Amino acid sequence: MTHYKEWQDLKLEIDDKNPYSARFVYENGDCFYVEPVFYLQLEGFRQRYPEKMEDIIKEMERLVKKNHLIVFEGDEENEITHVENAIYLTIQDVCNPLQIFVEDKSRGSDYGD
Repeated sequence: MTHYKEWQDLKLEIDDKNPYSARFVYENGDCFYVEPVFYLQLEGFRQRYPEKMEDIIKEMERLVKKNHLIVFEGDEENEITHVENAIYLTIQDVCNPLQIFVEDKSRGSDYGD
C-alpha cells in the first residue's frame, strides 16, 4: 500500500470490504478513506501548488471533523469505495472552495463541433 506521509500520525486501518482504499482514523473515531485516484490527483496538486498543500490537507481534516465519515473519491461516477452513510468528495470538492483550481484536460476534444 502507498505510504501516505500526510496522515502518518493517524491510524491506518485495512477495510476488507474496500481493499483498494486507505482508511484513516482519528482518535475520536472520525475517519476517512482515500481512493488511489484521489491520492494521485492530490499528488498532482502537490507538484503544481506545493505552497498550497498544507491548506488542502487542513481543509480535508476540517471536512472529516465536520462530517465524521468521508470517502475522498477519485471519480464520482466510478467510485471504488462503498461505505454506508459516508459523504463522498472529489479533489474539486476540497480544492475549489479554497480557490485552488486545476484545469481538467481529460475532457473530449472540441474539434469537429
